[in-house]
Amino acid sequence: MTPDTTQTDPVTVETGNQRELITNARFVLFDFDGPVCRLFAGHTAEQVAKELVTWLERQGLRGLLTEEERVHPDPMVVLYAVNRRHPHSDLVAELEERLTQQEIKAVSSALPTAWADPLIRTWHALGSRLAVATNNSPRTVADYLTTRGLADCFAPHIYGRTSDLDLLKPNPHCLNRALNAMGAAPSAALMIGDAPTDLQAAKEAGVPFLGYARNEYKAKQLRDAGAQDVVGSLLPVLQVLRERA
Repeated sequence: MTPDTTQTDPVTVETGNQRELITNARFVLFDFDGPVCRLFAGHTAEQVAKELVTWLERQGLRGLLTEEERVHPDPMVVLYAVNRRHPHSDLVAELEERLTQQEIKAVSSALPTAWADPLIRTWHALGSRLAVATNNSPRTVADYLTTRGLADCFAPHIYGRTSDLDLLKPNPHCLNRALNAMGAAPSAALMIGDAPTDLQAAKEAGVPFLGYARNEYKAKQLRDAGAQDVVGSLLPVLQVLRERA
């Protein structure tokens, strides 16, 4: 699989603060879908959302979703909608498992984020401890990392979606699990995420945040949510680490 290199990579970090965030991080928490890879690059999220809606309709549950929810391209919208109406139910558990299976299916066509693999390996080699804190299934993350030869960089610190959907980001639950398991002070960690929910979870956990935005739309979302430090490529982050090596 070839990294997404459709954008021009800046050669340096934009601010001294970004450099400080990178060099001070002894524990690094990665969101998964975005900073590590584009999970639905081949098996699209819209396809997955349609399959979840179709399954609900086959169960006679079309009325659970609004028209907007039935056509939304994000499968998490479908899952959240059902959870709001039947929280912690067997129906939600079944739908979540179906989403997990679709995520696992998507692993084979996932597109690695440009520079993510060498960044992860370099950070690990320099002695920082790494974790994944994500709203995706931990099984999906483990499968992907194994295919890329990255599992040892993170194991066993993969913290993802649980059966309690109320604990998904922006709730800081998965970040707190990672920090507690690694014995990490929040101030010694860094969260790398690409969504406002990642930023909010990091704020609530007391963890410094570095936004990754693969396009201007993502960058605007992060900045509008209050992110102070956003990079358009992981290359400058990698370059700062290589200067330390």
